[in-house]
Amino acid sequence: MDYNDKKFKPVSNSDNGEVSNDMIFHYKQTGNILTCSYQGSNIIKGHLIGLVDDNGYINMSYHQINNNGVLMTGTCISKPEKMENGKIRLHEEWQWTSGDQSTGNSILEEL
Repeated sequence: MDYNDKKFKPVSNSDNGEVSNDMIFHYKQTGNILTCSYQGSNIIKGHLIGLVDDNGYINMSYHQINNNGVLMTGTCISKPEKMENGKIRLHEEWQWTSGDQSTGNSILEEL
């Protein structure tokens, strides 16, 4: 699966997450390497880097500075789903590797 130049918007997130509905994730992909810079109402600046496998699953790490000026880090596995309109929905399971190290789930949909 090729994510290059695709944009995704969060449609749901666990309460312990920092992603807000106003964020747009603009993915860049070269080979199986995925990158993205992002920001939003809860995040001053964030980056992710990941690997895309043959089934389109993304194994990524992320780091971000939140509005409190705190550096937060985590890992995430994204599972793609093709929607009826041909766009991609990503089902994400993530875990903070900083702070309370809690886990959560998010759903992103391609714009």
